[in-house]
Amino acid sequence: MSLNGSWEFEFDGTQKFSRTITVPYAFETKLSGIGDTSFHPEMWYRKTFTVPQGWRGKRVLLHFGAVNYRARVWFNGQAIGEHEGGNVPFTFDVTPVLAAGANTVLLRVEFPPTDRYIPRGKQFWEPKSKSIFYTRTSGIWQPVWIEATGQSYLDHVRITPGTGGDVRLAAGVVNPAKDLTFRAVISQNGNAVATAEVPAATEHTRALLGVANPQLWSPARPRLYDVTLELRRGEEVVDRVKSYFGFRTVEAKNGRVYLNGEPIYLKFVLDQGYWPESNLTPPSDDAIQYDIRVTKEMGFNGARKHQKVEDPRFLYWADKMGFLVSGEMANAYEYDETYAKRILAEWNAAVERDYNHPSVIIWNLINESWGVPDLAHDARQVAHLRSTYLVTKSLDQTRLVIDNEGWQHTEMTDLFAVHDYSRTGDGLTSRWKDAPNAMPEVGPSTLIGGFKYNGSPLYLSEFGGIAFIPPGHEVPAESWGYSGVEKSEETALARMRGQWEAIAKLPFAGICYTQITDVEQEINGLMTYDRKPKYDVKKIKAMNDLLK
Repeated sequence: MSLNGSWEFEFDGTQKFSRTITVPYAFETKLSGIGDTSFHPEMWYRKTFTVPQGWRGKRVLLHFGAVNYRARVWFNGQAIGEHEGGNVPFTFDVTPVLAAGANTVLLRVEFPPTDRYIPRGKQFWEPKSKSIFYTRTSGIWQPVWIEATGQSYLDHVRITPGTGGDVRLAAGVVNPAKDLTFRAVISQNGNAVATAEVPAATEHTRALLGVANPQLWSPARPRLYDVTLELRRGEEVVDRVKSYFGFRTVEAKNGRVYLNGEPIYLKFVLDQGYWPESNLTPPSDDAIQYDIRVTKEMGFNGARKHQKVEDPRFLYWADKMGFLVSGEMANAYEYDETYAKRILAEWNAAVERDYNHPSVIIWNLINESWGVPDLAHDARQVAHLRSTYLVTKSLDQTRLVIDNEGWQHTEMTDLFAVHDYSRTGDGLTSRWKDAPNAMPEVGPSTLIGGFKYNGSPLYLSEFGGIAFIPPGHEVPAESWGYSGVEKSEETALARMRGQWEAIAKLPFAGICYTQITDVEQEINGLMTYDRKPKYDVKKIKAMNDLLK
């Protein structure tokens, strides 16, 4: 049962609740009904609701998709727990404090707006956004809901499809018992194609299924299999979850990326995941689908979700619509032991949350040395950077991992990601024509001193940044672009085409153009902030068609 909608709300601990807010939108946004972008480091939420009568005798779980940044929660006046981390979900079992009639949930949320040791992504630590930093998204910003389960239930199930049709399931069982079984049924088009049932006597339950002649998932053919997961006691179904998965593999070798054993050129676009009326929160599923559909019409096959652990609904539609995703963590900006603990805890949870999505093919925890700004001189920061690659690989062997998106690489990275905002194609050619034999310097450096290029595929994961405002469109204050502002669509397209033509002759395995939409004062989008294409979509596609 969704708890989105109207909540009582107040700033700064007064608890008078003189306001209302529309959840899951942050108070800084128009869709929240408040739209206050000034600093408010403390906020309170309260909602009263009635649990359905049919839930009596069940366990009831209270879920938060994401709350930025630190939350303390009470239920019917009883403290039930705390959570730190603004990018990942958390859950409380409220069964012991549940009432038969009205129930009240109360939250106190803290988001220190100037703390640069918090993983915050592009959310600015000054009152007004500027440059590459934008308005904050404080408090509840992803859905809130309650769920009824059996006394034993499935906390999570990790699905790992293999190349030959094998499907490994790793289930987390709450309250396992000797008389419980874990049952999985894989189906396609309503027809069961594989079934397994194993004892669920431990918290960690495993099952192996085999699908004959598996159909593979790809952007061209996003084939998915449905799976029903159950805990059973004899014929009684104690808990049931319905989900899906896709068979797909990704690897990097011989200077290329391979999807399902076939070479694929990564044609990505940078997507910051901001909307003008809701900041980091998608305003609707239709809005998500529109972004993916238009991006594909432009000839891109994926997006690099930049400095944001994206709402799972985006990944759902990426899976359904056949759209590749590079998953990224929201970074902090300064390094100390507190930062290291914070970011690794959230990253572990983010990888676990999104592990089952076939659309996600790349993991990236750190961008441009954010959070580790002194890699050239601080051995702790180098150790942290290297450890993030190893930790991610220890959690997930099915995806590519980038150690440091854009520059200052170590010897451990599956893609050699570089950022280059050369104004013209000639500039790109001059810099990269001898790569990878002679690696140019970008950013502070391409490699950290003492490390050598490991032979991984070159990935131009940021370029372009060409700004243009269509006639009749309002120009934001302090507007800018990475490589200058063009006065006409023709001159902007000409510069873009020169860049694409140069890239087609350079040894890159993929690109990521900056960016799909304008965001606040940053106007180098292929669409305006309100999602109106600036250019003929077919002309952008023709450029992408040059890349093979």
